[in-house]
Amino acid sequence: MRFELDEAQRALYERFRRLGEAGLGADVVDRDKVSRFSHADWEHCAENGVQGLLLPTEYGGGGHSTVEYVSAMEGLGHGCPDNGLLMSLGAHILAVGVPILAFGDEDQRVRYLPRLAAGTAIGANAMTEPGTGSDALALTTTAERAAGGYRLTGRKCYVTNAPVADVFVVYATVDPELGFTGVTAFLVERDDGGLSVVEGEEKLGLRTAPWGVLELDGCFVPDSRVLGAVKQGAAVFARSMSWERAMLMAPWLGVLRRETAECVGYSRRRRQFGKHIGHFQSVSHRLVDLHLREELCRMVTYRAAHALTTEDPGYLPEMSKLYTSEAVVEAFTAAGQIYGALGYTAGSRVERNLRDAIGMTISSGTSDLQRKIIAGRLGLSWPERY
Repeated sequence: MRFELDEAQRALYERFRRLGEAGLGADVVDRDKVSRFSHADWEHCAENGVQGLLLPTEYGGGGHSTVEYVSAMEGLGHGCPDNGLLMSLGAHILAVGVPILAFGDEDQRVRYLPRLAAGTAIGANAMTEPGTGSDALALTTTAERAAGGYRLTGRKCYVTNAPVADVFVVYATVDPELGFTGVTAFLVERDDGGLSVVEGEEKLGLRTAPWGVLELDGCFVPDSRVLGAVKQGAAVFARSMSWERAMLMAPWLGVLRRETAECVGYSRRRRQFGKHIGHFQSVSHRLVDLHLREELCRMVTYRAAHALTTEDPGYLPEMSKLYTSEAVVEAFTAAGQIYGALGYTAGSRVERNLRDAIGMTISSGTSDLQRKIIAGRLGLSWPERY
């Protein structure tokens, strides 16, 4: 067993770190204030192959493995200060590109994957509804059979990338009486009649990753845009979430590495009571814990990414998402204590990173949901008695 990146993985890490440092997110402080997505940075990422990392070369992608993807995104996270952009990229790649590759027929792959890989089409995953968050498969959006396809009616909310997206993976039920077994995935395009997209409410963090609401009012989707088989939506969603939970936090490995180093450097420079503050045990122990979290996050994320290539990744994706998302919140809370009022100042890296990190404990399923899933895998779930 080896824990170091091999030569190819290291090269990807360095390549995408340099990409991030070469101007991505240069104006993130200003855009964060007004919740503005950067199309220019998105296009720059696309020109350098970010959006196509996991897609096969025959569809315009890079053909990289899951572990290589994590190493690339760790490097990008190290170099790029715009956590919202990193979030938008993850949602596009893992919750749209991956399910189309895994469940799409050849016509669907040819129609969508090259554009998704090139970044000329932006993808969004639409599952959450006003009444169904963690209980995602209890959705109420319906897909009524029509000549040559289905008419979708319902409302989806908190959809990352919705205001800028061109293609949506939308989940709806073909029969509410069937429960989750009636859920089906559909590929909805922005210009489809009966679809309207509304800008989402202002967020605490990740403001540069736009989100919004989808209103579906008899939106017609042809049979050719059913993703996977009818009533196979639960399987499509499960695959998407497994990949997203395993690797959505990959950029934050780089964020943690960068900010841990920044905290160490600041503690060596900042002097109080005649000494640099790193001399004081309360500060030095926080720095040790920051480094420990960074290492543990890296181990669980890379292990989860590798597990995706096995027959059953088990609960490793949920463990990766749970531990890493909570660890980054703890890390930036600790960083706030090290920087003091400077870190609490609006617009500072520490303040923005903490706000953004909180959102990562909710996206792709809250921490409580991850624990529930892991507990079920451990055999700790049993029927409730009423």
